[in-house]
Amino acid sequence: MNGSVASVDQLVSGIVDGLGEVTDRDVAVFPPFPFLSQVGGLAGDSGLAYGGQDLSTAESGAYTGEVSGGMLKDMGCSYVLAGHSERRDYHKESDELVAEKAAAAQQVGLTPVVCVGETLEEREQGITEAVVGRQLDAVVARLGIAAFDQLVVAYEPVWAIGTGRTATPDQAQQVHAFIRSKIAELDGTIASRLRILYGGSMKGSNAADLLSMEDIDGGLIGGASLTHDEFLRICRA
Repeated sequence: MNGSVASVDQLVSGIVDGLGEVTDRDVAVFPPFPFLSQVGGLAGDSGLAYGGQDLSTAESGAYTGEVSGGMLKDMGCSYVLAGHSERRDYHKESDELVAEKAAAAQQVGLTPVVCVGETLEEREQGITEAVVGRQLDAVVARLGIAAFDQLVVAYEPVWAIGTGRTATPDQAQQVHAFIRSKIAELDGTIASRLRILYGGSMKGSNAADLLSMEDIDGGLIGGASLTHDEFLRICRA
């Protein structure tokens, strides 16, 4: 929950100005809802995509404070986050609710970025794969494996978000490889095309090492996305 009209203008304008250096990459930003229109105007035809940070499972109705996928689509969004670790933690969103949100996104033509990941306690218990596998199973059960051709998975080790701690490239790769292998058990072709992003304190100084891993296809950037120079540094990596 960051930003103001002035800071969003500076940030997105800076990103757009630097996009010429990263033309072979897909780049998207996820501003808070009040700034979506502003971001759309700033992005123009630059190739910068944008999306919502969350969505409702309902299409419309008496759900004060909620935002539907159709509304996001109408605002020009291409993507939406589903199941960000903070939504799972602060709002107690279940695996099944996250899967419903991913389904609601796809129903209106948005690409959901489905976030999965374990807490520090779960990692220390040695159940990272069980937790991530359970989170993925809920999406497969609701949408079917074919839907993974139209979504993105983001691995967020919760213990590395906002803490300054980062999974080592090998630790991150291990989980990314598990995710791809789990999907490959159901459809190898879809697994080979699936984009899996790393979302735990990636920044300019560690992006190249993380992105050099075989199964890390990109980043879901947190604090480092709040300055355009740092964000573009990651994009270039």
